[in-house]
Order: sequence, then structure tokens, then C-alpha cells
Amino acid sequence: MSATFLRDVSLNPANAAILARWQQLELPDAWLVAGCLFQTIWNLQSGRSPEAGIKDYDLFYFDADDLSKSGEQQAQAKVSKALADLGVTIEVANQARVHHWYPGHFGRPYPELTSSEDGIKRFLVRETCVGVRPGACHAPYGLAGIYEGTLSTNPLTPYPELFAEKVASYRARWPNLSQGVVINGA
Repeated sequence: MSATFLRDVSLNPANAAILARWQQLELPDAWLVAGCLFQTIWNLQSGRSPEAGIKDYDLFYFDADDLSKSGEQQAQAKVSKALADLGVTIEVANQARVHHWYPGHFGRPYPELTSSEDGIKRFLVRETCVGVRPGACHAPYGLAGIYEGTLSTNPLTPYPELFAEKVASYRARWPNLSQGVVINGA
């Protein structure tokens, strides 16, 4: 199913261009993540253009040697320059430093991560925990839920009110999505 997913997300021209220019980005342990992936699938299933309404194009990388905000800003500037012509906003986040700013921004605790993959498995909605890079897909909870249109809680981020907001937002745009099971424990 990973090959099918990689093919499908590449139908979004911005995703295809990001993946084609991957070597230019020079980010350690990098993955393309977020709405640009699963929302592309949902758009295709809804008969929309693959890129319709997608705002979340995110790149996770992991650099434990530079936990500075300025280092992350330099990575952001490099990516923004390399991909400026795509007409989408791409946010770059060093997963090695998330635990420094997350509690202040979201008012919730966040553990120190050990890799970008560790960050990918912590999205609020379990089915959206997915990342890609050229020739590779990381989906710690599988890909079936994306194609089935289910939205389940992620026990690693047990914030029911934030989950409910996210589900409502997704279902307003893709009414065919359904709330999955509440999953307790990791």
C-alpha cells in the first residue's frame, strides 16, 4: 500500500515538486508530513483536484546538534528559497526542539523526541500520522484509515477537545469522513 500512497500523494503537483527537489533541501532525517498528504487522498476520493484547499505542507527534520530557533529559521529560509515557485507555504520544524516550545504554545506537555519519525506518530488524529520522502513512506499506524476515511484519537496525544476541533474541521471539508474509535493506551 505504501507504493500506492506515494503515487497518490504525488498527484498533488506541490508534493511531487517537493519530493523531486528533495536533495536540494539538505535536511537531516527529513519527512514531508501533514495535510498535504492525507488531504490529497481525501480530495481524490471526493472528486476534487488533488491540491484543493490544502494549506498544510510541513517538513519535519531532526537535528539534535542545533536546538536553536535561529537554526530552524535558517532551515526554513533555505526551504522557502528552494521551493518559492510552488505557490504554497511550507513550514519547517526541527523535531529535536519541539519539547522546548510546545508547552508554551499549546499549554500541554510534550516529550523530548528522538527522531522525526517519533514526531510523526504524535499527530492528534491517528490516521494522519504519516510522512513521505523519495521512495519511502512512514506510517506507524498504517495507511488503511486514510483511505477508509476514519478519524481516531491518538493515545500519544490525549487531548479530546483538540481532537474534536480537528475532526469537526476535517468533516466540514470532507463530509464522507467518519469518527473512528477512541483508542486508549499506546
